[in-house]
Amino acid sequence: MSTADPAPFRPFATHIDPDASLAVLRGATDGADDGEIFLERRRSEALVFDDGRLKTASYDASEGFGLRAVRGETAGYGHSTEISEAALRRAAETARLAVGAGGGTLAVSPQPTNRRLYGDANPIDDATFAVKIETLRAIDAFARALDPRVVQVSATLAASIQEVSILRPDGTLVADTRPMSRLNVSVIVEQDGRREQGGMGGGGRTGLGGLVDRGHWEGLTREALRIALVNLAAEPAPAGVMDVVLGPGWPGILLHEAIGHGLEGDANRKGSSAFAGLMGQQIAARGVTVLDDGTLPDRRGSITVDDEGTPSGRNVLIEDGILTGYMQDRQNARLMGTRPTGNGRRESFAHAPMPRMTNTYMLGGEADPADIVADLKDGLYAVGFGGGQVDITNGKFVFSCTEAYRVRNGKIGAPVRGATLIGDGATALRRITAIGNDMALDPGIGNCGKAGPWVPVGVGQPTLRIGGLTVGGSAA
Repeated sequence: MSTADPAPFRPFATHIDPDASLAVLRGATDGADDGEIFLERRRSEALVFDDGRLKTASYDASEGFGLRAVRGETAGYGHSTEISEAALRRAAETARLAVGAGGGTLAVSPQPTNRRLYGDANPIDDATFAVKIETLRAIDAFARALDPRVVQVSATLAASIQEVSILRPDGTLVADTRPMSRLNVSVIVEQDGRREQGGMGGGGRTGLGGLVDRGHWEGLTREALRIALVNLAAEPAPAGVMDVVLGPGWPGILLHEAIGHGLEGDANRKGSSAFAGLMGQQIAARGVTVLDDGTLPDRRGSITVDDEGTPSGRNVLIEDGILTGYMQDRQNARLMGTRPTGNGRRESFAHAPMPRMTNTYMLGGEADPADIVADLKDGLYAVGFGGGQVDITNGKFVFSCTEAYRVRNGKIGAPVRGATLIGDGATALRRITAIGNDMALDPGIGNCGKAGPWVPVGVGQPTLRIGGLTVGGSAA
């Protein structure tokens, strides 16, 4: 498989004339409020080793552009995989339809930044193809040697590099090169005819070197096996309303879904969020401070600049229980009379930007996590989550637990299977009764979907106790 690294992506030097491109963009945005040309080249590789053999080995490359013109609440967008002046002109005709008779005032371009949150080396070339295959094969063998109950192992090694250039009507040009890598391990165990699964993974905007290191993947594999064996011994989950303690790190996905989406600018501007109109009000328990921070070095959700060219920020959304901010792209910030926060994101050149999260997390408190669990008289201790569903308009959520335990009189008891947490974000925020001092970020596994497109994200939180959540289970 050839992954030879081509020359850096410089579309205005190799594909299209910069002056002609700027003229097309200015024509498309004449009388508009905003607009840009977003150009992208992306290369990605994914290797899947499943059930003792290499199941998938793919290498993909794509490039293209999107041209946008914004007037008021309307945005026109045209895109193409062909980066040429002719394609630009066709896209401009489409985007221009949103401007109509014009009358807008072109927004000021974002201030540039010299900050670099990650390297720009191609992680695909950080290890040879032979090393990648041997690593996956070694993971499979290692997992099977750990326990005779292991019946299937799946390991995935993925890497990508995204290069973007953003041209604005005033001639401002912003570029960013974004690496990404990830290793996932899944283990299935069987005993007495019953099968259970455990998985673990992680990565970020770094190279593959650390991921293919034996010291790293051995720990990852052991953890995947541990979770599988926990589930093998699990009892049916109880059902009812009870207090729940959430572990640190990845359980922040509940925060992301049940609360984070409700704090994105578009939903609040349109009044469709459960948090619309509540700026400056107490929406959470005292001590609850929630941030969205795209400036954390090397994290999966971090971006030096967003997909409109705005530098990412450390944005405080909730401070000591008070709603203090929303996540904004340029269009919604302008319409709401506030500033962009560096949250205008898109999946690719084929998608227009919208307000999206980066790394969303809750700051730690002062409580000892052991004491938080010890104070739980009758409830659930949930430390791993799988899929979930959320209604942004009312914040109602349903999440499935991948690792959870019954707690009685402060003692962690048997693991349970089939537990789901049911509630709504606004109520859950107010019912937080303890915040641990162990805030942790997830290992780098998050993806977020909104209105179709997906972007990489990060989550995090400390140990939390929430009162009165509904737990769905199958125990009699």
